[in-house]
Amino acid sequence: MKFFTSITESIKLLFAGIWLVFRIILEYFGIISDGNDRTTGIKDMREEYKKANYR
Repeated sequence: MKFFTSITESIKLLFAGIWLVFRIILEYFGIISDGNDRTTGIKDMREEYKKANYR
């Protein structure tokens, strides 16, 4: 039984990490915003990217 508990906890952690990376990517491209742009610095990075005009 302990084996199944550890497997489910590992899967939960895996999905939590994937969700975190997915949210960071969506925030970076401006698709979503949690209103916390100043603390994460995502908005500033997005503005710098636009200014540099990379292709």
